[in-house]
Amino acid sequence: MNILLIIITIIVGLIAILLIIAAFTKKSYSIQRETVINRPIGDVFDYIRYLKNQDYFNKWVMMDPNLKKSFRGTDGTVGFVYAWEGNKKAGKGEQEIKNISENKKMEIEVRFEKPFKGISQAPFTTEAIAANQTKVTWGLSSTMNYPMNVMLVFMNMDKLLGNDMETSLGNLKSILQKN
Repeated sequence: MNILLIIITIIVGLIAILLIIAAFTKKSYSIQRETVINRPIGDVFDYIRYLKNQDYFNKWVMMDPNLKKSFRGTDGTVGFVYAWEGNKKAGKGEQEIKNISENKKMEIEVRFEKPFKGISQAPFTTEAIAANQTKVTWGLSSTMNYPMNVMLVFMNMDKLLGNDMETSLGNLKSILQKN
């Protein structure tokens, strides 16, 4: 009986420590990756503005070949929604085009339902480096509510998500430089 009491006390103590850490740790994260594509800015922006094109370059979208998708609105315009439901890796959620500044920036809001609820901002920006070179920057920022934010202490979100973003941007670059 004493062993059981000790184990329960240790578990309760660890949970209390995690809750205290969560109360004082950051609640948000922000990641950014970029690549340079050897194409004019108009060509690059015209491709990324259509969320359905993410089927061909976004690593997360490609995690489930049987992904169920639905769409609302007109792709490439403010208000368009791309919803998905897939396996455990792909999860369930939707992304919506919130704002477009032609050849400069597209603001996307991603709303996750599974494996956990959350909202992220995922803007794409483009910048002409030369007549036939465009820098594409993809950002991702979100917040995690207490006590889930304690995961930010133990998880390197920049590495975890950033590697997938780099892969996706590499895919995008390959696609656009082939055409």
